[in-house]
This record gives sequence, structure tokens and C-alpha cells, in this order.
Amino acid sequence: MNRYLYHLVAFVVIAIWGSTFVFTKLLLLGGLTAAQIFILRFIIAYMLLLGYCLIRGIRWVADSWRDELLMAALGVTGGSLYFLTENSSMNYTTTTNTSIIVSLCPLFASAIIGLFYKTERLSRLQTFGTLMAAAGVIVVVMNGHFVLHLSPRGDLLAFAACLCWALYSLLMIPANARYDTVFVTRKVFFYGLLSMIPYYIIYPELNLHLVLQQPQLLWNLLFLGCVASMLCFLTWNWVLKKLGAVVATNYVYLNPVTTIIFAWSLLGEPITLWFLLGTILVLLGMFLADKKKKKI
Repeated sequence: MNRYLYHLVAFVVIAIWGSTFVFTKLLLLGGLTAAQIFILRFIIAYMLLLGYCLIRGIRWVADSWRDELLMAALGVTGGSLYFLTENSSMNYTTTTNTSIIVSLCPLFASAIIGLFYKTERLSRLQTFGTLMAAAGVIVVVMNGHFVLHLSPRGDLLAFAACLCWALYSLLMIPANARYDTVFVTRKVFFYGLLSMIPYYIIYPELNLHLVLQQPQLLWNLLFLGCVASMLCFLTWNWVLKKLGAVVATNYVYLNPVTTIIFAWSLLGEPITLWFLLGTILVLLGMFLADKKKKKI
């Protein structure tokens, strides 16, 4: 029963992350840049977690400098570098290319994690399942228009974002094994913000006045900071610990599916036959990818 709960939580987190494209787009239209949105939402998330840690007396530093470097790497791969490469890629390539490449990060994650952890390597059935889910993502995103417009710079940035999330999933394995989820998540936010200082020195404006002057933008930002960042990162890191990095990361395949559902319900965009076919492939592929290896 607990395993079903872990899967349900993973689905809810991915569904919320799928909705963030709508809220982020509204903030971009309101005058904020992608980097400003990242910094502001991470500040909100970090301050909330900091207050909680002060009340509960949660530790401040890791047990060793190596573990502290591990936390810094998590903050960069899952925070600053991931968001900057993903958002920057859309300046040089199409949204379709970015969506497909970033949503395929479970393939990268399972391959990289399998290199370091023999117990996490996929069986043939699991490999077939994750490839089927990946094919479903392509069908969903392309929506019947099977034409890719290659743009080396933008596509490489999208691949960099994909690689960042795969490395984040890999690094979470030793971090979750040795530390509490709240501590790890707080460190992710802290080092994610710290690593953005060079960028902020070059582009110091946060445009916070735009958010304060428009209540709709403020609510969107609070949702991204409180729910999509603080709450979702906490629960996602917890799910990584419970389900394992490979199985949990497969839920990223559902990201474009949930995004389209939110676009249909909030923006009135149509649901097509290609979307339904792709969703079936994603769900069936995820089911096969979650099958346990048979013990010999």
C-alpha cells in the first residue's frame, strides 16, 4: 500500500510541475525574465524552509566537506544550471525541441545511474518500458506534426538541462542515504541561489516592483515559490528516497502530458487523438519500467 502512495505523490508532484509552464508564462508576459523568476521563487522556498529549520533545530552543515560539496553540486545541477540551460534553450530553438529533449531525461538518468549502481540497472523489460514511454512523450509533444527544426545551440542547451537533472537524480542517491530530506532540500535551494550570484552581479535587476504592483503576478510567484519549489522539491526528494532514483525519474515522462491537460482546462487548447495515443504509450511504458527484476 505504501508503494502506491509513493507513486501517487510522484504523480501529483509532476502534475504540479506540469502546470508551472502556465504560471511562468504569465510572469514572463508580466515583464520578468526567466532568471528573475528562478531567483525569486527559490528565495521564497529557501526562506520558508529556513524558518522551519530554525523552529525544528535542524542541522546547518553536512558531516564533512565532501558532503558539503555534494550539496553544492545538487544545488547547481537541480537548481541554477538546470533552470538557466532549460530556459535559455528556448531562445535558440523551438519549444517543441526543448520539451522533447528535457522530457527524455529518464533515459539519461537510468543510463548514468546504472553505470554507478549495479542494483539500479534496468532489466530488458524495464528498458523496453522506458523506451516506450519516451516514444509516447515524442508523440504527445509533436502532436502529429513530425517535423523537427534542428538548432545546434538551443538543442545542446536543452540536452545540458536534461543531463543536469539526470546528474541531480544520481547525486540524490548518496545524499538521501545519509541526510534528512528537509536538510538536503534546504541545501539545494541555498546553493542554487549562491551559484546565481555571478549572474545577478551582471544582471542585478529583479523587477520585484512589477510583482508587487500586480496581484495576479504575486500570486503566481507565490505558487511557484511555496508549492512548485518548496513543497514539490521536498516531496520529490522524499519520493526519490522511497521509490529509487530510476523509477521516480520515469515520472518526468508525464510532464508534457500534464502540461497539455492544464492547457486544455485553463486555456481551452484542444485534446487530440495523438495526445491520447501518446499518453497511452507513456502510461504503459511507465508500468513496464516499474516491473521488478526477477531474481535468479
